[in-house]
Amino acid sequence: MNDPASRVKRPRAAMLALLFGIATFVLVIDQFTKFLAVGLLEDRPPVPVIGSLAGFTFYRNPGAALGLGSNVTWVFPLIAVAVFIAILVLSRKLASTAWATGLGLLLGGLFGNLVDRLFREPAFLHGAVVDFIDLSLFICNVADIAISAAAVTLVVASLKGIEIDGSDSTRVKEDSHD
Repeated sequence: MNDPASRVKRPRAAMLALLFGIATFVLVIDQFTKFLAVGLLEDRPPVPVIGSLAGFTFYRNPGAALGLGSNVTWVFPLIAVAVFIAILVLSRKLASTAWATGLGLLLGGLFGNLVDRLFREPAFLHGAVVDFIDLSLFICNVADIAISAAAVTLVVASLKGIEIDGSDSTRVKEDSHD
């Protein structure tokens, strides 16, 4: 992300296509892997892949990260809608590949878990998210990984001075000191 090409402003239409393309890809992969997890892992013992460090364990998570908030599951779809609206508002300025990538990962992960909240058991707006990637300390899914990758991408872009509009905030600071 530090090469000059990543700092070049891109046409907004191309950045929106990248954002929504990544979001769609993440959503499709997330839902497909959850479909497989339900079919292959539910009601079965854990499947170790790297000893006890990583493997597959089926879990229906009624809450948020680490199972927190399982009594207020209706709040999570509202948060997802609020974040979606924020991404739409931010996308009006979008001209950065890094930001389009990060926001696409965030949106895809958000929708991946939102689909579960809306349409999985036990009920509409109260659905449990399917988690199956066991990383020893926690169990997650593709959507969770995309959300984490989005956070890292957006933090790195910000630290490197890449603004959502493709401008370089470090250059602005340097120019103001001349």
